[in-house]
Amino acid sequence: MDTAASSSAGALVNLYRSETTRAAGAPGLGECGEPRAAVVLARAGVRDGQPFVLGADGSYDPALNRFFRELDSWGVRAANSVAAYARDVMLFCRFLHESRGGKAIWDCEEADLRAYKQLRLNGPTHLRVSVATWRRFIAALDKWVAWALSEGLLQREPFSYRDKSVWTPVGARRVRINAASEPAPGPAPIRFLAYSDYLTWRDIGLGGRCPDGRADPHWRGQHGARDRAFADLLVSTGMRLGEAASLLVPELPNRGHSHGGVLEGIHLASAVTKRGHPRTVFPPPRVTAALRRYVSIERDALVTANCAAGGYRVGAEDIVVHQAGPRSLTFSDGSSASYASLDAPSRARLVLVGPGGEVAGPLALWLDGNGQPVSPAGWQSVFRRANARCALAGQDLTVSPHVLRHVFAVHMLGLLLRQSVAALGEKPGGTFTSAQLKRLLIGNPLRRLQLLLGHANEATVYTYLDVLDEAQEIVAAALEHFDDEVVLAAASHREETAGPGAQE
Repeated sequence: MDTAASSSAGALVNLYRSETTRAAGAPGLGECGEPRAAVVLARAGVRDGQPFVLGADGSYDPALNRFFRELDSWGVRAANSVAAYARDVMLFCRFLHESRGGKAIWDCEEADLRAYKQLRLNGPTHLRVSVATWRRFIAALDKWVAWALSEGLLQREPFSYRDKSVWTPVGARRVRINAASEPAPGPAPIRFLAYSDYLTWRDIGLGGRCPDGRADPHWRGQHGARDRAFADLLVSTGMRLGEAASLLVPELPNRGHSHGGVLEGIHLASAVTKRGHPRTVFPPPRVTAALRRYVSIERDALVTANCAAGGYRVGAEDIVVHQAGPRSLTFSDGSSASYASLDAPSRARLVLVGPGGEVAGPLALWLDGNGQPVSPAGWQSVFRRANARCALAGQDLTVSPHVLRHVFAVHMLGLLLRQSVAALGEKPGGTFTSAQLKRLLIGNPLRRLQLLLGHANEATVYTYLDVLDEAQEIVAAALEHFDDEVVLAAASHREETAGPGAQE
């Protein structure tokens, strides 16, 4: 339940999330039994964790909640994005109910949106949001308007729109934007730390070390190998939190070293990546070896202990797997599916069961103390505890999973740029055209980084140039190489134009 941004103590319009495991107790579904109830909800498009809104009187708006379920077909596929859109719309519904005479969202008008904008951008401090958050709300509201018009639930647009010229990869074009929108604030400053600071944070916060490197006698952490391996994976590949948290054991590279000079990669399927852009990441051999050690020692001990204690039981929501191959799974009914088709919620429900019916445990790579998959929220808690440990040790280091993605991006961009500068010297006696120089110095490194990070737009990675410590050094080296080319070209030109009798 979400009660944020509330200003009254009475009944509230609230946001909830579905829990299909509790469906057996719901009126009208209880007599179906838990498995049957889950089937009924799945047929209606309700998945575990599906957001839905209830009115202040507990009423359920079928049309509004159908909009949340159908966001996937309107281009909003990521679970976090769906949840954010639902929360934004819920807060607007709450405002309409509390401050606009009990209005429903279907009856809202331009004046209601103007009043809400005034509250959210200029109201009391605890109710204000950033321009970026406001723009996301407007995007959610516009999506609802377009959906409702297509479904015949609205007869006209309730808000004003205006035309604006924007620049796109294919040139300028005119778009319609909500009049209540705000100009983009520009990219947020990148939170970044030096790699040496990362190692300090990791060893103290996750590894139970003191600032001087000694083992902390008061350390009670039980998952040091797991947590360090997870952090090292993020900082060495640039993976997002949700991508790394959803990994399965069979998806790990087989070897902790390169094979034939080529690193083994981890394929991230579109079902788990942001905006559905699949890509492959390449953990260094030392990180792959650490992952394998965690699986064979700490994780294996957890699973073995839970199996011995009878802690694993197959529930109605579990997806039973009889065989886990290198690329696909075979389920209990004999059907199969590739790992690429499995989204994050489905991956957390995969349970390996042997031919004799014995439960071998979850397929999820990362397990908590109870032998269950660690959720993204669980990993956020791990990072918060690590930050608190560093603070107690006198280390002013605050790290989040996304900060580690930035660390990877900045260091990788520096390496790619240095490689490009070095390539300038690999063409002795030759020259580069303007287009070749531009691609070599800028286009190639940024394009490679874009692919490694999974960004939809190459322009996004330009922000990392601003925090690249050696950027000036790299540019200076590039200019030095360029100046060398100019000197060589000038000398060649003098030789070609000098006549037989010319004197130096």
